[in-house]
This record gives sequence, structure tokens and C-alpha cells, in this order.
Amino acid sequence: MKQYGRTSTVRAWRVCPRLACHRQPRSPERATNVLVEIMNSSESAYSKRNLLLLTGCQAIGQSANTMMFAATALSVVTFMSRRDLATLPITMQHIGVMLSVFPAALLMQRTGRRFGFRVGSVFGMIGATCCGLGLYTATFWLMCLGGVILGYAVANLQMYRFAAVELAPLAMRAKAISWVTAGGVIAGILGPSVVRWTYDQWMPFYIGTYAAMVGVHIVVFAIMSFIKFPPPSQRSTHGNADEPARALWEIAIQPRFLGAVVSGMVAFGTMSFLMSASPLAIVGCGLPQTEAQWVIFLHVMGMFVPSFFSGNLIQRFGVTTVMLWGIAGLLAGIALGLGGANEWNFRIALTLNGVGWNFLFVGATTVVTSTYRPSERGKAQALNDFLIFGTTATASFMAGFLQDHLGWFVLNWFSLILVLAAAPAVLWLRMSARRIALA
Repeated sequence: MKQYGRTSTVRAWRVCPRLACHRQPRSPERATNVLVEIMNSSESAYSKRNLLLLTGCQAIGQSANTMMFAATALSVVTFMSRRDLATLPITMQHIGVMLSVFPAALLMQRTGRRFGFRVGSVFGMIGATCCGLGLYTATFWLMCLGGVILGYAVANLQMYRFAAVELAPLAMRAKAISWVTAGGVIAGILGPSVVRWTYDQWMPFYIGTYAAMVGVHIVVFAIMSFIKFPPPSQRSTHGNADEPARALWEIAIQPRFLGAVVSGMVAFGTMSFLMSASPLAIVGCGLPQTEAQWVIFLHVMGMFVPSFFSGNLIQRFGVTTVMLWGIAGLLAGIALGLGGANEWNFRIALTLNGVGWNFLFVGATTVVTSTYRPSERGKAQALNDFLIFGTTATASFMAGFLQDHLGWFVLNWFSLILVLAAAPAVLWLRMSARRIALA
């Protein structure tokens, strides 16, 4: 009987280690370690579930933003002859983001992420409706108003990456940002596909696209109900939650914060500069409108496919190395844009532009999350996005003007100047990190 008992214990251990734990005598310390291991495993699975749902919201919500980029300029020129103002509703969206980042961040810090994100979805529904009504009635100012309202929804979309940090353990911070950003891959497929299917379903052209955008925000509103975010008082990514909050200017003058924000501004500014003007440039070069949708698709794939591995690259090679790769990708895209104006020049140039944006922006976001205390989270994140989208708004407005008056090649030369401004900031971050490591 004793032999039988020992055999069954061994078999139990092979089949179910936890069951065997109950049968085998062990010290209290060993039992405690097993219990901690089980709890950590359960917590990790719970975090992954929440991150997966948040990635789904990012994928679906970002598709509406992709639809806005792909459809707006081309829809405006269907009723207005001023082609240089065709990107103004997109510019107004970026201005809306600037105006919204502080209220949205402070609302979330007070009421929690879930409520704040759902408010953002409601603004998305209202903004898309305004754009659709503006197109239907040929009222340009109403489309611009819709862009401003959509800016609040986009401000919330951009904060998904910060929410991902709060849902993941400290060691997974870069991976969490890249995982949620990777939701844009689905957005890159879904958004342009919906535009191709809806743009001529109803008259005038693209009215069906704006109706689909309303539906997208409804879906995000529903999914957000299933995500469990930490209460505002318990969220902490690093540091001591009891540390007092510094003044905003003290956070802003930190060299690491400045270097990261400048890098993010260049990444988003260059991306918006070329992405906003590319549909007009493509059609202006005699290529069909469907080519513009295809190029936007490739560009969005370039933006978000690298997110599947950019977090791992940051962990392996370092954040500043990946950011330098991002600058190289942006420069390569500009070189291709200056090399010609056929369909393959547009396709490859905008794809490389997207890849460069991903490496530089994910790296910059990772650095930013290490520059503030938990009690400073709301205002620090809001300041970061305010500066980034201020640059983006200016870039998108200038894109339409320069494309109409000077052309696609001059636009790329301006982009070159913008990208070169990021190189000193990233190199400084790299040197400062080495000095800290040697100290």
C-alpha cells in the first residue's frame, strides 16, 4: 500500500503539480513560493486579457482615424474648388486633439480610464455625424467642426498606449506599448477596406464612409465595457505613488522629457505631413483614387506591423538604437519620395515613412513614461500629446497648402528638414543613457 501511495503521488505530480502539492509535505516557505507563483501567473493572464481587449479597441477605433485620412481630402474636393483647403478638416481634428488632451487626461485621472475612453467614443460618434452632414449639405465649416469634435476621440485613442502601461507589469512596459500600437495593423486593413466599399454606396461620394465611422465608435464603446482598468488611486507604472507631484514646468524642463517629446513631435509631424498630402499628390499625378487608398493601406501597415516586434527590439538593442532606426526609415522614405512620382515611389515611400514613425514614436513614448511620477501622470501625458499634436496640426495644414502651391517634391524637402531636427535629440538621449550607465 505504501508503494502504491508513492506511485500515485508521482503520477499526480506529472498530471497536476498543484494537486501533488497537497499530497507531498513541504515547508511553509516552499508552499508560499508556489502560492505566489500561482498568483503571478493568474495576474499575468488577466493583464494579457485586458491588453488584448484594449488592442481590439485600438484596432477598431484607429480604423475610423484611417478612414478620416483616406476620405476627407477627396470628399472635400467633390464640392469645393479650393484644393489647398482640402486637408483643413484633418487639421481641425489635430487642433481638436490639442484642445482635448488636458481635459481628457484630467477626466481619466479623476474618474478612471474606462469612463474617459467611453466619453471619447461618444465624441467620435458626434464628430463623424457632423462630417457626414457637412458633406451631404456641402457645408465646409460643418466638416471642420466635425474634425474638431473627432479630435477628442483621437486624443483618447492616443492615450491607449499609456493605459497599456498601467495594465502591464513594469518589465513589460515597452512590449505593452507595442502590442496596443500593433492594433493599428487591423486598422490599416479595416479602414481602407471600408472606404473602398462605402465611398460610392450613397451619394454624394464618401457619405457612406462617415456613416461607417459612427458604427466603428459604437463598437469601441461596447468593447470598452469589458476591460478592467486599475482604479485611479492604484495606478502606478514606477516609482513611489506617495511622492508629491511636481509643477508642470519642472516635468517639462527635464532633458529626457524634452528629448522624447521632440522625437515624438518629429515622428508624428513628418508622418502627418506626408500622409495628409499623399492622396492629393497621387490624384494630381494622374493616378486613380483607388491608388490613393492602396497607398494609405501600405502606409498604415508600415506604421503598425513593426509593433509586433518593436517592443522586443527595444528590450534587446536599447530604446535609442531603435529610435535612430526610425530616423533612418523616415529619411529613406523621403529619398524614395524625391526619386519619382509613379505608383511604386508612392507605395514604398509611404511604407518606409510608416516604419520610421513606428520605431521613433514607440521609442519616444517608452522614454516619456520614465520621466514622471504616478501622481503626475495625467498632466505629463497631456503635455506630451499637446505638443505632439500641435506639430501634427501645423504639419497637416501646411501639407495641403504646399502640395497645391509647390508640389510633392518640395513637400518632401521640407520633411527632410523636420526629420533632421530629431537626430540631435535622440543622440543626446543615447549619450545621457551611457553616462548614467557608467556612473
